[in-house]
Amino acid sequence: MATTAAMLLVINAEAQNAGGISPQMMQQFEKQHQANPASRALQNAVAVNSIDGLAVNKANAGAFDTYFSVETLSQSITNQKSSGRCWMFSGFNVLRGNFAKRTDSLTVSLSQNYLFFYDQLEKANLMLQGVIDHAKKPFEDQRVQFFFQSPINDGGTFCGVADLVEKYGLVPSSVQPESFSAENTAKMASIVKSKLREHGLKLRQMVADGKKTADVQKAKVTALSEIYNILALTLGEPVKEFDYAFKGKDGRAKTPVKHYTPKTFAEEVVGGPINGTFIMVMNDPRRPYYKTYEVEYDRHTYDGHNWKYLNLPMDEIEQLAVASLKDGRKLYSSYDVGKQLDRKRGYADTENFDYASLFGTSFTMDKAQRISTFDSGSTHAMTLTAVDLDANGKATKWKVENSWGGDWGQKGCLIMTDRWFREYMFRLVVNKKYVSEKLLKDYNQKPIMVMPEDPLFQQDN
Repeated sequence: MATTAAMLLVINAEAQNAGGISPQMMQQFEKQHQANPASRALQNAVAVNSIDGLAVNKANAGAFDTYFSVETLSQSITNQKSSGRCWMFSGFNVLRGNFAKRTDSLTVSLSQNYLFFYDQLEKANLMLQGVIDHAKKPFEDQRVQFFFQSPINDGGTFCGVADLVEKYGLVPSSVQPESFSAENTAKMASIVKSKLREHGLKLRQMVADGKKTADVQKAKVTALSEIYNILALTLGEPVKEFDYAFKGKDGRAKTPVKHYTPKTFAEEVVGGPINGTFIMVMNDPRRPYYKTYEVEYDRHTYDGHNWKYLNLPMDEIEQLAVASLKDGRKLYSSYDVGKQLDRKRGYADTENFDYASLFGTSFTMDKAQRISTFDSGSTHAMTLTAVDLDANGKATKWKVENSWGGDWGQKGCLIMTDRWFREYMFRLVVNKKYVSEKLLKDYNQKPIMVMPEDPLFQQDN
């Protein structure tokens, strides 16, 4: 009887551990690893060197061509420092480029700190109002969890630039320069997130207790007043009016000093509304092309625009990009910039690093599979500024202005081969004047709503 019981315990234990790592598996792993004569040498090398340093593909590590047949006017390189504001830096690069093209000689440097204040305050309101709107749902509901998991962040898209500029205007960087917390956002964000979660719980409880809508909204305003105070102490209160004269590339004033508000300054720099002048296109091979999608709650202001895009094949996206660049207009674009990036050279190519040979394996997922499995997605926005075309008009390489400082890469820029561009480029914002009637019609169809938790819909940082 005792023997039978012991046998049953062993059988039950083996059944419970059927999905675990067994001693037999460990023996197999060790045997396979040790069967490679080079394993010990590789293990020693990897232990004291960077993986990228060992995986460099020497055949691809030489000099590369930096000539571009189509290139927009160069402008000063910016630096987002330790923040996730690349979407704003890239968006401002586009606005600055358009201003320089329109005025022919004037330059302008825009304050990211000024608009970041309102971005954070608006996102705080979006979170709190979202909590109120979904307060009757259980706390475990996916949408409720969405607001509490990430109540605020640095990231965003060009839609945020359009909505925030039209609502709050712009100011020159000299009028409201960067603060420490603007360039190093982690601690400020942590404090604001904690307060938003705390207030979110209180607002949910008020709704559950049947409090009047007016009282709930009053409590939200009180919460936002606390957030305003934190932002004002860390970023500085936004400028309301100022005097300014535009300068040329030589640094000398080219216009008389004029009195501005942020809105009148934005009107002069931008020249008109931003919303309605552009479309966002995206390459997502998981979904049908020539369909329009809208990402729920993926916006910067509660009363603003969700991120809406037309899904297109890369051939179509490249044609739009080339048309804009040929006309001297830079474009907001975003990428999975960490993949196959040679940071020292400022060069992105699919053959930069041979990880497969180093680790004796292969990497076989295509773009759609990488997106689906969270292995790849849009992580960083940069400003597309140039393309090199061959004799047949086909793109061979591209260049972007980055926001990691002028001493990075190619004088602050990144050069990417077309094969890399096709694999790791995702978003492009293009003026409607370069878009065909057919594509505009496709863009204006009723969008298919998708969830912000989708692996591709990360905000650019």
